[in-house]
Amino acid sequence: MSERSIGKVISVDSFRAYIRLDEDLKSLYKSGYEDIFEVARINSYVIIPIGSDKIVAMVTSVRAIDETEIGKNKEAIFLTKSARYLVATMIGTIENSGKYIQGVYNYPILDNPVWYVTSQDLDNIFDQKKKEGSEEINFEEDYYLPIGTSPSFSDYKIKINPDKFFGKHAAILGNTGSGKSCTFASIIQSIFDFNYNGKKLKNAHVIIFDTNGEYKQAFQGTKEAQYKNLELVNPFNIDKDGMKVPFWFMNFADFDYLFEPTSGTQAPVFKRALGLAKNQTVASVKRLIPQSYISRLESIINECDENNNKIKITILTELDLFVAEFTALNTDFDKSNMLGALVTLQKEKSKLTPNDPYPPRGTVSTQTLTSFNSVLRNEISLYNVSVRTEEVSQERNIDLPIYFNFNDLIERFFDEAISEQENTGNRLREFVSTLRLRLQSYLGDERISQPLLLNQPEVILNALAKFISFILGDFCKVFKTGETDLFTEFYKKQLGKEEIEKLVEDKPSQVTIIDMSLLPYEVLETITGLIGRLILDFVSRFPESDRGTIPMVIALEEAQNYIPEKNRGDRESIAKKVFERIAREGRKYGISLLVSSQRPSELSKTVLSQCNSFIIHRLQNPEDQKYVRQLVSAANEDILQQLPILPQQHVVIMGDAVRTPVQARMNNASPRPNSNNPKFVENWTRDLPENFPNYEAIAEAWEKGEKYKPASAAPEVEQQQQNSEEK
Repeated sequence: MSERSIGKVISVDSFRAYIRLDEDLKSLYKSGYEDIFEVARINSYVIIPIGSDKIVAMVTSVRAIDETEIGKNKEAIFLTKSARYLVATMIGTIENSGKYIQGVYNYPILDNPVWYVTSQDLDNIFDQKKKEGSEEINFEEDYYLPIGTSPSFSDYKIKINPDKFFGKHAAILGNTGSGKSCTFASIIQSIFDFNYNGKKLKNAHVIIFDTNGEYKQAFQGTKEAQYKNLELVNPFNIDKDGMKVPFWFMNFADFDYLFEPTSGTQAPVFKRALGLAKNQTVASVKRLIPQSYISRLESIINECDENNNKIKITILTELDLFVAEFTALNTDFDKSNMLGALVTLQKEKSKLTPNDPYPPRGTVSTQTLTSFNSVLRNEISLYNVSVRTEEVSQERNIDLPIYFNFNDLIERFFDEAISEQENTGNRLREFVSTLRLRLQSYLGDERISQPLLLNQPEVILNALAKFISFILGDFCKVFKTGETDLFTEFYKKQLGKEEIEKLVEDKPSQVTIIDMSLLPYEVLETITGLIGRLILDFVSRFPESDRGTIPMVIALEEAQNYIPEKNRGDRESIAKKVFERIAREGRKYGISLLVSSQRPSELSKTVLSQCNSFIIHRLQNPEDQKYVRQLVSAANEDILQQLPILPQQHVVIMGDAVRTPVQARMNNASPRPNSNNPKFVENWTRDLPENFPNYEAIAEAWEKGEKYKPASAAPEVEQQQQNSEEK
């Protein structure tokens, strides 16, 4: 094999080989039997033979060093000659069988020969061998799904193993505009385009948290061009109208994060109030007497002095208004005896003769006061007993997704929780008042109350099953034509032909796109974390025999919004807690995270440390570059030196998903996500219609909290933009 030799090893460490090229190699090419081969180009390969194995090394540095020959004749002058050297990172081994494996287990020695790489070697490295017609793909072992091409060897496709890519979490990182959205869309599209031993995907579950509302176009297409696998994928887009997460699915950690009760006084009362609200039977979710009215009745009793036959005149002067309010109160408890006692007391108003200087008091009959107090005390006691008998005998976990009326939580259950704390009621009520005001303000804020359904007046039948299937794209499995809840109505609307010619066939959706772009920031992390936790809790309740049989991918676009490393304020993000838990535990349940971000240094270290595959676009921020180098092995550090100069759509791929660390040009996404760079000069020099943009219509939709949907948006603009994208 001496004809393949291009140099020899002059130094070697744990992952680099330093190679001196042969002096007779006058160019960067060498002729072989089959072709002319490159020997010294960045990102190309060289072979270092070790016995029957061959080490594959990627060229990461090429240099020429001038050397001076010193002869015996000191008076003679010699010209310097240049020696050329390569630095190559050893990345894998081609075994004697021809199989390529990542990693090196047998190191070269000094003066070890170095060969150029042949097409047969490249076939092994890139899994390019033609499989026999009868040979099936081994889904666990083979790297078979093409997602791009090699920039150095354009005839070779870069392939990944989907099981290894999704099975252990993955990250797509890079600056804004480097092509992350297209990379993600291209990979998902490639998964649906591929034939798996003659079969297509039909049970996939990909849930995309779409921060900017750009992926609907990638999986549905446009009016002009639909996604070619639209029928197969049947994407389900959940926009603002469908993005409703019932508040009663929240556990106490979610409530605590959203409403921020103080830990010392408000949180214990809040927790107890939630417990009382969630531990009511269906029968007890009816109109009872608010605790504020009961407290008022008790204070009237306390002001009536039976022993001295006296009562405060102020009590009677305020009694008329209270009796009127109490009479109008809609309650299922029979309050006729209470009202009778109050009316009897009202009649004493005309008999009062003030006889004390201050405060003014009046004299009434002992019999009247005794009867009044006796009746009222007895009725309050009966009421409390009736309320308690309606509670569940054994309290359930307050974290269970049980419906309750949010307004009742504010008006009734806070008072009940406070009244249980003996001797501290008045002071405690004062401490909790700010929290109640905060809950009331959230109830009145449509930006928050609508997505969380805080104003939902009654329970939604099978709400939990409907919501989980709604998010996972399986709503057709629980859909019933006669029901009219919001999830069913939105699903029926999606089955119609709107915006584009969409499917009307009632079948599962393999891609769910959750449009988070119009959610207010106050609830963004709460809703994202809640959806993630519900999915994890759902699959963790499968029987052990079914665990992992419905694998799913949760894609976090702009993940720094959900899983930041540094807390925004003095509290840890609730979404960060959830997705860190999924990163640690999700694999055994079949949940995989696909994290996409332009600022990896701001992402949770816990989540990124659990990622085993990385697709890295151009990164120019030194902190981000340093952070990425810490995530991968030192052996790949030389390859990562290229990150600042990677062109758009070019990436470095490393980790379990690929056979070997490699640079790739990603396949084009077709159709592309709605994330194109703006064309400044082209648009600045264009003649626009007079009514474009339609300021009034956009502002009107904005005021309604909706996205502007033009009936026919600037056709000239649309057509020119489409032509530009095609070019």
